[in-house]
Formats: sequence, C-alpha cells, structure tokens
Amino acid sequence: MKEERNDTSLVVGRNPVREALERRPEQIEKVMIRRGVSGAAIAAIRDAAAAAGVPVQHVPEARLHHEAGDVNHQGVIAMAAPVQYRIADELLAEIAPSWDAVRAKKPLLLVIDRVTDPRNFGAVLRSAAAAGVDGVFVPNQHMAPLNAAAIKASAGTATRVPIARVNDLPALLKQLKERSYWVIGADGTADTSVWQMEWDRPTVLVIGSEGEGLQPSVREACDRLVAIPMRGPVESLNVAVAAGILLFAASRPRLESTPGPDA
Repeated sequence: MKEERNDTSLVVGRNPVREALERRPEQIEKVMIRRGVSGAAIAAIRDAAAAAGVPVQHVPEARLHHEAGDVNHQGVIAMAAPVQYRIADELLAEIAPSWDAVRAKKPLLLVIDRVTDPRNFGAVLRSAAAAGVDGVFVPNQHMAPLNAAAIKASAGTATRVPIARVNDLPALLKQLKERSYWVIGADGTADTSVWQMEWDRPTVLVIGSEGEGLQPSVREACDRLVAIPMRGPVESLNVAVAAGILLFAASRPRLESTPGPDA
C-alpha cells in the first residue's frame, strides 16, 4: 500500500513497511510508529529498521493520519526517498576498486556530517554535481531527508550524484584513509587556508552541520582541517555556500588536468 505525496513515496501499513525495510532498506528515509503501539509485528519492524540503520520516530496518531490520508496505516508509515541511496562499499568499489585505482584516478568524495535543512542539503548536492564529485556519503541519523524540497534546491541534480548512507561516519573516514584517500575537514578555526591545501590527490572533503560544524569524532578522524579566509565582517558562511567554495577549490586540479575540446 503506497501513496505518493510531494515526490516522496509513503509505504503504509505493517507488512508493507517491514517488507520495504527488508528488501530495499537503502531507499527508506525513516519509519514513523504511533506512540504506545506494541506487538510482535511492531517489534519486527523496529528490529528491521535497527538492522538497516533506518531511524524510527514515535509520533502521535494525528501525524500518521495526516501523512496517510484515507489509507489504513495500522500505526506504521515509512517514508522512502525519491532518489535511491547506494550501499557505501559498492559505491566505493565502483569509483575506484583498488589502491592503485584510487591513486591513479584521484577521486573527489564528499562527506556531509548532519546537515539538517533539506534546502541546504539540495544546494550542497547541486555544487557537488557541478564540481564533478564522484560520490556523496551521509549519516543515517540526524540528516536532512532527500525529499522534494532537497531535490528542488538541487535543481534536479540530486539524481546525478551517487549518494550512500552509513551508520558510522568516523568508521567510514577510517576506511577511506585505508583506501589511500586524504580526508580533509572544513573547520572555520583551522590554521590552513583552503587555498594552501594540496588538493591534487585522492580527496574526501568533510563538511559539518549548519550550527555546530563537524562533530568531535568526525573532526578527529580527518587528516587535515581547512578554513575559508574572509576579509569582510562575517563570522561564517551558509553551509551550502561554504561547500561550493571548498568543492571547487578541490576540483580545480582535476579541471585543469582535463583535456579541452581541441586537445
């Protein structure tokens, strides 16, 4: 039982939600369960969501009625992203399957740490697509949904950049370093300027949340931190603007090494 609302698919009902979590968990944004509901079917849904790393929210019944309309929701609704998330290991293997391939291709990856506004998320994805990012990685928890607002803010480019979700960002960054990537975190207090950084190597750019920046465990997992120097009386930039500046700085050596149309 499904219903389309605002370009986001709803999976409505206990069995459909459980099956969606088991068969295509990478596409499920979150599960909403009515407060106070219990039973074996609900426990199975919670277990499937936990196994897939999909967040579960306990909400009033009125919220479920609002989302499901006239469809019998049975106390459970799942929201599926209109763009399917990728599996991180499979995406990394497609981008560069070996150490030698990573060093030769010098991929540019983007890791987004807890950006919670869908419009900011979409704007960052638009810059990522324009800069030629090879893959984007986001956390399962505390992350804006890839919904209609995000896709609109991306001007439709969200469908052009492969995006994977992971349970543990610091663990992902450690894995990427083992694969020969340099992990560069954006931090306004860093001593190194974005213009001083050596970007001509396999690079993972990590950007943090709108208000808090990088969480401590993610910051500690980075090889280096960079800042965007500013001359004017402004303490910080919008996360999407900052991401655009950093991404194009990182992509510059890749653009300069790409043969022109007359080459």
